Amino acid sequence: MTRFAERTAFVTGGTTGIGFATAQALIAEGARVVVTGQDAGRVAEAGRKLGNQALAVTADVTSAEAMEAAVAKAVAAFGTIDVVFANAGIALGGPAGDTPTDVVERMLATNISGVLNTVRAVLPHLAEGASVVLNASSVATKTVAGVGVYSATKAAVLSLGKTLAVELAPRGIRVNMVSPGMTETPILGKFGMPPEAQAAMLEGVKAALPAGRVAQPDEIAGAVLFLSDRRSGYVTGSNLIIDGGQNVA
Repeated sequence: MTRFAERTAFVTGGTTGIGFATAQALIAEGARVVVTGQDAGRVAEAGRKLGNQALAVTADVTSAEAMEAAVAKAVAAFGTIDVVFANAGIALGGPAGDTPTDVVERMLATNISGVLNTVRAVLPHLAEGASVVLNASSVATKTVAGVGVYSATKAAVLSLGKTLAVELAPRGIRVNMVSPGMTETPILGKFGMPPEAQAAMLEGVKAALPAGRVAQPDEIAGAVLFLSDRRSGYVTGSNLIIDGGQNVA
């Protein structure tokens, strides 16, 4: 299938996990894909794995200038942008009242400002009828103790996405959100959680979910592709929850 043939996608946080799986899925469907990431080594490795239909760019979403430069490279390589997946984010836990100020600021800068920096950078280059998907989280709508600040940043993403859906509708641009539940990605390990703690957390989550398991990155990627496909052209301002039943448990 080539439902994204001749279309260009821009994916932040696209070197591992959900972002990388989405980039792979888009390429398999014929898209040209630009992925960004902070770590130069992971960016280079992702570029090699994704192949000739991809451009991998080192860029920090917390920097508006870096995102503008990354988008400029994307446009120079492939032209206008048809699909955006603002996926980059960090998950750092702790009770909301005890979260250190520097951790709060990192999450605000990445999870909120990073999304806004991405959208602002791509806006002048979006094709008519383009699709923008923002990565939120199931905990934006389902209260979970110990991730209060992270949850708040993802709730802000939902609010931002709804507003953008209204503001960009006159250009024929759709904006939607995906809200994954616990997904098996490297995100926990990247921020210092040891393997045994990760395994214990995953087992605890599995036991509490109606689905009895956590999500795989390609399952979230499938939702992003649905929202990016022209066949979902009447869907905008929506939040697709992909959490194995967490929100109804």
